[in-house]
Amino acid sequence: MPPDAEAIAEQVFVALADPTRRAILTELASGGPATVTELADRLPITRQAIAKHLALLTQTGLVAPEPREGRRVRYRLHSAPMQVAQQFLAAMARDWDQRLHSLQDHLDSTSEDPS
Repeated sequence: MPPDAEAIAEQVFVALADPTRRAILTELASGGPATVTELADRLPITRQAIAKHLALLTQTGLVAPEPREGRRVRYRLHSAPMQVAQQFLAAMARDWDQRLHSLQDHLDSTSEDPS
């Protein structure tokens, strides 16, 4: 895993902690690329709030602006940071699984030894 994977994962977790950002990501995942105005039409959120959240999601790399259509910018979902976060969690789970198995082995060996 790259050394900056933890930093990327942390940014993803911060982004996903907010229900509004999760709603925006869900909308982009289901409806495809959209402008701020299109997202505001689909969600009970103001355009200004959506623009603020999209700025953070763009900084995190979870969304990216597409080339402009006039003055309108469409935002597209990018899964690479999410995949890094998933890999980070999988690595943590493996570490915990190994520790738990070691603990279980230790407990099993001590319960078999009557001394």
